[in-house]
Amino acid sequence: MPTRVHEFAWPDRVVIGTIGLPGNRTFYLQVRAGAQIVSIALEKQQSVLLAEKIDEMLDELSTVEGNPFSVPTVTPIELVDNDPIEAPQEQFRTGAMSLGWDPTTAQVVVEAYPLADIDTDDNDDLQVHDDDEPEMMLVRMPVGTARAFAKRTREIVDAGRPICPLCGYPIDADGHTCTLPGA
Repeated sequence: MPTRVHEFAWPDRVVIGTIGLPGNRTFYLQVRAGAQIVSIALEKQQSVLLAEKIDEMLDELSTVEGNPFSVPTVTPIELVDNDPIEAPQEQFRTGAMSLGWDPTTAQVVVEAYPLADIDTDDNDDLQVHDDDEPEMMLVRMPVGTARAFAKRTREIVDAGRPICPLCGYPIDADGHTCTLPGA
């Protein structure tokens, strides 16, 4: 069965956003081009890692001698996007992701694949369900958009629960009991 590819070559918008309160948020990668909008759920740590790796890639590209790509070292102000995400209709929950660079278009390339739907049967054997059409998301971002994406992602992640200065664990809105190391 052919894979359904949600492809965005020059998206109007590509952002990480959340739904829910800190400590109970669902993270989404949302991409829009014209009337087409696709939202995929992902873990907070996937969001963090994606932003870090995009910044690392762009930082490395900006130091290449004779760099023809004009990679910004900071987020271009005109590309800052602080608007909330549109009400997401989750296309799939992200499993594996890959990050690449296309020098022919000077774009960062993100590929996201769904988390495999795996269950165990009565004999504890793993079973993968392929009832649905396989799909993936392919997003190509210009360097400025990628830099803005990484900045916004860090801000979204940092807007979560505050960290307890004593134990280092997140503080919930309804209270917190420290569990000190070695206690």
